[in-house]
Amino acid sequence: MDIYKLQDLIASQKASGEEYLEFLRVPSLSTGIYTLPAGSSDLQVPHTEDEVYYVARGKASMRVGNEHQQIAAGSIIFVAASVDHCFYDITEELTVLVFFAPAEYTHAPGSDTYIK
Repeated sequence: MDIYKLQDLIASQKASGEEYLEFLRVPSLSTGIYTLPAGSSDLQVPHTEDEVYYVARGKASMRVGNEHQQIAAGSIIFVAASVDHCFYDITEELTVLVFFAPAEYTHAPGSDTYIK
């Protein structure tokens, strides 16, 4: 059994200097922590896997396809594979747990399981 503490993950992610830190990967799922400072831009591109975001802290708006919603701590967002999406108007540092199913990049070009 693996058990993670959110505060430890946040500290590890910040120490890495990266916005995103993956902390779990198995073939069917990968999970990471994504932090965006207030006022920053989310430059991610659509992924080839389904995603679920759980907002652990912060406030922002999110666009998924043509839909826009305000999000805050406790929000849970599903984004289907290949759908354009981003966080914007980040008013408080945003910390999000990200769940990919199957694991991130499983279906990306060049992977053994790439699906067009």
